[in-house]
Amino acid sequence: MEKFVVTGGKPLFGEVNISGAKNAAVAIIPAVILCDEPCQIENIPNISDVTLISRILQQMGANVRRINKSSLYIDPSQIRTRSAVTDLVRGMRASYYLLGALLGKYGEAKVAMPGGCNFGVRPIDQHLKGFEALGAETRLVDGAIIEAKCPGNRLVGTHIYLDVVSVGATMNIMLAACKAEGLTIIENAAKEPHIVDLANFLNSMGADIRGAGTDVIKIRGVGYLHGVTYSIIPDQIEAGTYMCAAVATRGCITVKNITPKHLESITAKLREMGVKITEYDEAIKVDATNVTLKRCNIKTMPHPGFPTDCQPQFAAMLLSVPGTSIINENVWDNRYQYVSELIKMGAQISVEGRLAIIEGGAPLNAAPVKATDLRAGAAMIIAALQVNGVTEISSIQYIERGYEDVVEKFRAIGADIKKVYYNGDNEESLGA
Repeated sequence: MEKFVVTGGKPLFGEVNISGAKNAAVAIIPAVILCDEPCQIENIPNISDVTLISRILQQMGANVRRINKSSLYIDPSQIRTRSAVTDLVRGMRASYYLLGALLGKYGEAKVAMPGGCNFGVRPIDQHLKGFEALGAETRLVDGAIIEAKCPGNRLVGTHIYLDVVSVGATMNIMLAACKAEGLTIIENAAKEPHIVDLANFLNSMGADIRGAGTDVIKIRGVGYLHGVTYSIIPDQIEAGTYMCAAVATRGCITVKNITPKHLESITAKLREMGVKITEYDEAIKVDATNVTLKRCNIKTMPHPGFPTDCQPQFAAMLLSVPGTSIINENVWDNRYQYVSELIKMGAQISVEGRLAIIEGGAPLNAAPVKATDLRAGAAMIIAALQVNGVTEISSIQYIERGYEDVVEKFRAIGADIKKVYYNGDNEESLGA
């Protein structure tokens, strides 16, 4: 068993470099299946989700090798299977992008239902609706495997209106449609930065995708995609996490290797609270020293609204701010599982449906807590950094799904955090 042990109570200072975006990487790596030549993907985050999707492609026959810590070489030319149904596939949410990529390349796909963080129902009905509109027949086998097949082996472009704004469905339909015959139009498309990044990657290989980043995306199918070297965008959620940690500890950090525009909804809220924000071309300075912070309310929305993936971190930060703050979660039904963990630390939070009401300003206490999902785990670290004492965080495999070198990065800005390994006799040996 592994845990993070955090000794809090001191502000964070210094600089932190942000890795490539997890949510872009886990779509772009399977997108290489569509290519007819090798690709090199750079600024890849060194996280367990990337390791998983890389191993899945290797199981399918692709040649995947790590050039260095942040670069992958992927040659999909030896993929012979249209199936991905192993336990590795079931272990991550983003495995559903294999459906769109395989269907777009070969006209058929068989993929296990995705897993990943469990904080709400993850319907893929919008994905399947899109595939069916493109001419595929889909079915669920034994409640665990999705099969999709196009009778003519090539999808046909069409007009698709998404009933709800879905990032996953938007990206999956883009993957399926980029080699389809004719024009595909996606209306009510999601607009997140990683959707734009996926479109840019596909276009760099020769696809014809226009309108990514707006609510109408047009994809004209092409017959061939060539190999490229492509660098993934920085991770805005990782950046937001360290920004929240700096504010929660009343520190001052510079977050580097980011795109400030992608963080506008987060920086706007921090400014509203009284945090001093300075933006540079590829960095943001967050200064919460010598300021009196004000409570705030947030409402999660699809991009460009406040991101649901930064909601738990904001909640942990708001515990340090006197007054009543209210969070309105509009994306996931069950994202407040982490609240019970914060309550163990003395947090005053109540949940009423989609609302979380936070009474901030009271000191938190050290307590053993666990990461209930990826972003909840980040929230536990932020809460632990506020405690004048030692907090142990378990289930850290969720955190390592999406944060590269989280211990090293927090240490670099002054946090006292370490990873502890327990053996079967409950003896412990310490690691970085």
